[in-house]
Amino acid sequence: MSKKSIDGSVNHLLENNKQKSLETVWDRSDQQKPRCGFGERGLCCHNCYMGPCRINPSGKKPQKGVCGATAEVIVARNFARMIAGGAAAHSDHGREVAKTLLLAANNPDSSYSIKDVNKLNKVAKVLGICFQDRSKEEIAAEVAEKVLENFGKQDGEVSFIKMAPETRQARWGQLGIVPRGIDREIVEMMHRTTMGVDHDHRNIMLHGARTALADGWGGSMIATELQDILFGTPSPLRGQVNLGVLSETDVNIIVHGHEPILSEMLVLASQEQELIDLAKSKGATGINLAGICCTANEILLRHGVPIAGNILQQELAVSTGAVEAMVVDVQCIMPSLSEVCKCYHTQLITTSTKAKIEGAKHLEFTEKNALKNAKKIIKEAILNFPNRGNVDIPKEKMDLIAGFSHEAIIYMLGGTFRGSYVPLNDNIINGRIKGVAGVVGCCNPKVTHDQGHVSLVEELIANDILVVQTGCSAIACAKAGFLLPESADKYAGKGLAEVCNAVGMPPVLHSGSCVDNSRILIALSEMAKIGGLGKDISDLPVAGAAPEWMSEKAISIGQYFVASGVFTVFGIGLPVQGSQVFCRHIFEEFEGLFGGMWAAEPDIKKMAGLIINHINKKREKLGISKAKERVLYDMEMRRGLEV
Repeated sequence: MSKKSIDGSVNHLLENNKQKSLETVWDRSDQQKPRCGFGERGLCCHNCYMGPCRINPSGKKPQKGVCGATAEVIVARNFARMIAGGAAAHSDHGREVAKTLLLAANNPDSSYSIKDVNKLNKVAKVLGICFQDRSKEEIAAEVAEKVLENFGKQDGEVSFIKMAPETRQARWGQLGIVPRGIDREIVEMMHRTTMGVDHDHRNIMLHGARTALADGWGGSMIATELQDILFGTPSPLRGQVNLGVLSETDVNIIVHGHEPILSEMLVLASQEQELIDLAKSKGATGINLAGICCTANEILLRHGVPIAGNILQQELAVSTGAVEAMVVDVQCIMPSLSEVCKCYHTQLITTSTKAKIEGAKHLEFTEKNALKNAKKIIKEAILNFPNRGNVDIPKEKMDLIAGFSHEAIIYMLGGTFRGSYVPLNDNIINGRIKGVAGVVGCCNPKVTHDQGHVSLVEELIANDILVVQTGCSAIACAKAGFLLPESADKYAGKGLAEVCNAVGMPPVLHSGSCVDNSRILIALSEMAKIGGLGKDISDLPVAGAAPEWMSEKAISIGQYFVASGVFTVFGIGLPVQGSQVFCRHIFEEFEGLFGGMWAAEPDIKKMAGLIINHINKKREKLGISKAKERVLYDMEMRRGLEV
């Protein structure tokens, strides 16, 4: 079997599964070959039942759908609907967090509480809410109610948009794409792309930008900011990653999905002495909680809970035979888990009314029954421990440091009283750091697992580009050892390594889950506001990349970064290649509209080259591409200085 991953633990378990005739995501991916060329290019439309319609990419007929839609219109509709789907997922996540904050504020007996009052006051100030001489519960209730209004608003603008640089806000205003209400923009996107509505690809994509901004500066930012209030703002801590974090002697419980409303309670419940004693009575030495995917990132950043792996490792975690319970909520959960769990003793437990799987046990999890059901889930896993058979836990695991929130970076750069992005900007200006790249996104079985993330990041940091990561991409690079301070000397260029060693940080900063890309937006805004690197995000020597993307959420993220002024490159491909007109629009014309644009490049070396060239061009435009000659001032020169 050819190597499917650069991770030895993955290849080992895949070989075992092959011998057992147990199907995984890689097998199902191979079974889809050859893939539909029309779908890969974005050229099929099933938005009504006069079709499905397909445009012939050879130039022969048909060149229009039954309704008359051209290739660029069909591609635009499909792409825009992916943006809407991704925005809906992130924003529904944000809505649930806001409801939980409201519960914590109004119900002191709930399992949730307000952990970060400083963050609460900071968010209240942004929202225009008075926080002086008020209880944290009063402030939190008003904050929750205010952000919940963002979902149903019909006019005005989403609250956090004011955190962007004023020049950026002005550009959005001129284009008429400032999001009004989160749900409104998503609904309008679905309406515009319904048969017989919007037939102008440029107009469709303008609203695509508005919908994506409602995600990045709306739903996702609400999720991130309010999770910090509820569960604590992350700061750097140590953890471990990969399947080797599973225990041969403990009850292993894996939590997988995206909403920390569940995982936070499981962390709390797993520490209950009564449950630990129960585990020991069943022959285990304790309880071991580990994460998969973005939930893993959330509980790693706040509690140091180990990460078992990223999205493509979910079936393999069960294949170790060592997992008593796989507990899932929403997003990126494969229904195949049900079949894999049947081959082992693992109990698959769904917890969200939005996401049930046939064959799984369902335990409804809401904000109101949170801790009670978390304890029930832990108990289910413990009682399943005696049913464990032979286990095969790979030895691979890696140490890491994660938790680089916006606030943590500010503190790291300047301390309690002088924290700011000035040191970062200064080191970009003096050339020690050439620029910053956000490398984010999913994993995709179409390519060698983790290879794209690791190869791209290795190339970037070698060229003195500081990398900020979220999601499954961060997990891939953590397994490769990039999330340790000592990796700066091993992998980073001389200038970046010098800064990392001075601060004591890794050259790759793990900032959280996929909704936490909003942290990167805030950081970029602060860099622009500090000065020295232009007045807008589009002036900064920065770029974004998703080397192994697969989800609609990634498309929404990419679009809100582009619309915020960031050059953004996706690997593997984009389902837009069927229309040269549309490609020219998002790969070229977007830069004139937004100051940022898309690029698609499956070759990782070339992707790195695109990013490095872009950052160098931005440096040239800012006049910082060459080191300034040091001048020793004599007394006469000093007298001539204007003060």
